Amino acid sequence: MSEHAESQFSSIVLDVWADFQRPDVVWQIAALAVCLVSAWAVSRLVHRWPLAGRAAKWEFGVGGLKRVLLPLVALLGVLIAREALRPFLAINLLNLAVPLLGSLALIRLIVYTLRYVFAPSGLLGALERTIDVVVWSAVALYLVGVLPRVIDWLNTIQFPIGRQRISIWLALQTLTWATVTVLAALWASRAIERRLMRAETLDTNLRVVFSRLVKALLIFLAVVIVLPIVGIDITVLSVFGGAIGVGIGLGLQKIASNYISGFILLLERSIRIGDLITADQFYGVVKDITTRYVLLRGFDGRDAIIPNELLITSKVLNHSFTDKKVSHALQLQVSYSTDVERALRLMEEIAARQPRVLADPPPSATLTGFADSGIALEVGFWVGDPELGLANVKSAIGLEVLRAFRREGIEIPYPQREVRILGDSPSRKVLPLGE
Repeated sequence: MSEHAESQFSSIVLDVWADFQRPDVVWQIAALAVCLVSAWAVSRLVHRWPLAGRAAKWEFGVGGLKRVLLPLVALLGVLIAREALRPFLAINLLNLAVPLLGSLALIRLIVYTLRYVFAPSGLLGALERTIDVVVWSAVALYLVGVLPRVIDWLNTIQFPIGRQRISIWLALQTLTWATVTVLAALWASRAIERRLMRAETLDTNLRVVFSRLVKALLIFLAVVIVLPIVGIDITVLSVFGGAIGVGIGLGLQKIASNYISGFILLLERSIRIGDLITADQFYGVVKDITTRYVLLRGFDGRDAIIPNELLITSKVLNHSFTDKKVSHALQLQVSYSTDVERALRLMEEIAARQPRVLADPPPSATLTGFADSGIALEVGFWVGDPELGLANVKSAIGLEVLRAFRREGIEIPYPQREVRILGDSPSRKVLPLGE
């Protein structure tokens, strides 16, 4: 802001102080209170509008309107009251309220827009109201001419970091600039990640690796850029680098090992998103591979978080590493009087009719043995999408086989035992219980 604008606002503040020495300032206070209460009532009424079910553009527009409605309605009321009271008394308090309300509406709109651009559900969204209050308070202090004195006071409070002395004001500046640059880095990394994930020519693991590396690099560059901006020697990072090195050496070996193992998994592509694996006695589909863990989703709905180091150092069964096709089988028995060839053909035909069973290789039914109660049969089949489950396919085939066997009169036997009591004499006296 120019020196002319600063002197103009300083003059407004002095005029407001002079107004408070006069009894008619109560009219300005009353008008300002009426405007604020009316704006609050209108804002509460509009806040009842539901956002669910609206299109994204309408949701964004209605949400932005809700954020700025209170200061805008209050600003409109203040402008009307100022023109109405101008012929009768001084209106310096209302003159000061105009830039304060206008800046509040602008700040709320900017922060709300940034929340949508950078992180719709992240830290910026959770602290949106706090950021509004902090930024507007700084603007209000600047408008009333108090901010330079506050800055001077914050500069007098210093604490040592290495060879440098850092003031509270410098720390706040660093935090502000670091937040802005990191948010910009996160937004850029998210945009690059979306582009990478749409690159069909790249393997899924390589897309994840590149997106993770780009995000880490952009955040590091953001921190490196912001330190010289606020006047901090970049060599101060050596202190934190040494601390991190000592921490890794003393107690963070597992964390560092998991991060390194994560990049190894992503680069060598031994486990990919969508693979069906068994790790740490857990069977499921790989849903996500991060730099610290792999997320497995079991077919019962449970999620398992497997550390990357465990996948590197222990045995992992990858059921779809070279081929996603998985073989499965249904076993049953038929009685010895059954036409076995007819039963085998029925089982193959029923399995082939299932939509998820592959035609190449085709289902195959075989005789696997002669059991005590009947002849053991088995129908084997291949499924190309095991991540959708195998039990449901096996159940569907079993139900169809049961219906077909009942229709054809093919018996599925149950265990039978014949008990013979040897050495029993007719003359033996059988005593009742209790004798």
